Amino acid sequence: MADSVVEVEGKVVSVLPGTMFRVEIANGHQVLAHISGKLRKNFIKLTVGDRVKMEMTPQDLGKARIVYRMKNVETPRATPIRSFGPRHK
Repeated sequence: MADSVVEVEGKVVSVLPGTMFRVEIANGHQVLAHISGKLRKNFIKLTVGDRVKMEMTPQDLGKARIVYRMKNVETPRATPIRSFGPRHK
């Protein structure tokens, strides 16, 4: 039996404890989503308003796995200020 997944895009509505997120898809339906291992491994941060790509199984359309964070052109993220320790002259 082949593993069939449905790939959908959505918008993060709320951040829940335990790396869980409430995501709204295009038709207005909200699903409970968790982040995939690759996003966790690479420390990809998600906040409210982010556009994400998710995978869902046809058996349970109430849950999903977030596999990609889309580039936000309408709400750009501030570039973090990186500190590399004290500067010596």
